[in-house]
Amino acid sequence: MRSRADRISSTSYVQGESPRLDPRTGELIWVDILAGRVHRGRLADGVLTVLRDYEVGGPVGVAVPLAAPGAGWALAVREGFAHLAEDGVVTPLVTGLTAGQDQLNDGACHPDGSFWAGSQAIPRAPRAALFRLSVDGEVETMLGGLTVANGIDFSPDGRTLYFVDTLPHRRLEAITLYDGRPGERTTIVEISGGNPDGLVLDDEGCVWVAVWDASEVRRYAPTGELLATVELPVPRPTAVCFQGSTVVITTASLGLDRPPVGSGHLFAADVGVTGPPARPWLGRGAAYCG
Repeated sequence: MRSRADRISSTSYVQGESPRLDPRTGELIWVDILAGRVHRGRLADGVLTVLRDYEVGGPVGVAVPLAAPGAGWALAVREGFAHLAEDGVVTPLVTGLTAGQDQLNDGACHPDGSFWAGSQAIPRAPRAALFRLSVDGEVETMLGGLTVANGIDFSPDGRTLYFVDTLPHRRLEAITLYDGRPGERTTIVEISGGNPDGLVLDDEGCVWVAVWDASEVRRYAPTGELLATVELPVPRPTAVCFQGSTVVITTASLGLDRPPVGSGHLFAADVGVTGPPARPWLGRGAAYCG
């Protein structure tokens, strides 16, 4: 099945990334990584209305909701994790996870309420890692030797991590978790025609992957079978989330000498299958710093 995404935003972002549906409000939240901004908006009738922009003060890879209404979001930032309050106050939670130009990138919450986020190495080398922020604020390294830790999501039972290390392998993996720790790594599919980026699972257990430089988001069965493709008029989709049966897709204009019209905007398509909102981090946010 092939479909085409329509542009929903009026603003272009340099490196739009990591869209998430906040289950507390029904709002979308996404980031512009290099601009160091977190954005909140509401999608209705095919139009995304921006409600607020937050300045983080440095690169930000992803924002995930906390559980309580009004409690803000947990962020993966350059050196570690931080808390963003609704009034815009940013409070560091964990620092020192990266050095030099390296920075945290994509992330998602496990069903147990922990927040997993990976780093990317700049310049590229196998020194990045995947980190786990527990609900108690403790950090543990779950995988090492990565280059660009990217798409992350979990099966509803928490026993499987779906993961992309974009370079150098360009593969979508399923990683078995034993007592919450990574075990066997199985390649679901080798991605061709572009680089796999952000991903999300739908309610049928299939994986939607944004493919950078392929102008596509692809739906794969856990067996690796390609089931559906959403085409975009821009080359660099970065990540995807669900709002009901609508997939919302961020894109980037980063690195394009002559960006096609729409590059860096958000897009959406009704795909006839639903997906869940973002899982919350069950930690206490800025309370760790008080």
